[in-house]
Amino acid sequence: MTSANVSPVRRKAKSTRRSGCPVSVALEVFGDTWSLLIVRDLMVRGYRTFKEFHQSGEGIATNILADRLQKLETTGIIVSERVENDGRRVNYQLTEKGIDLGPALLELLIWGARYETTEAPCAVIESMEKHRAEVLAEVRRRWKEGDPTPLLPKSGHWQWQQPEGPRQNLRRSR
Repeated sequence: MTSANVSPVRRKAKSTRRSGCPVSVALEVFGDTWSLLIVRDLMVRGYRTFKEFHQSGEGIATNILADRLQKLETTGIIVSERVENDGRRVNYQLTEKGIDLGPALLELLIWGARYETTEAPCAVIESMEKHRAEVLAEVRRRWKEGDPTPLLPKSGHWQWQQPEGPRQNLRRSR
């Protein structure tokens, strides 16, 4: 990719970057543990508020959470919006730049489940791996429609099922 293809608005001054490597630059934006988990929670769990992120079970401190939300907003990965009837409450949502992290997050999920001990059921991961395009299409559809329905519910035995029609769903197995 040439520099002519990159928007100057998205680029920091070269002197503030460790290097010009795209991996290094991306890690400067969201290379800490918490930022990608916040993006995950927005994308997959349907979380929208500070309280939901804080109570996600990851154990993030409130000061770190506030810092990461601000960092993600500053870098254009998320936007915040005050709730009309409660000006103290803020909802967060992914931008297009944020939703474009979907393929990377899916690959991290698959890689993590393949090589490390996790709580994710093997069948779920295998199904999501087999149907990557459908999973990502559903994530994008929900984002476009503002649908906060969780792609992966908080608990239970879940599996990715191929859709009967144009929509994909995760259904609870019994």
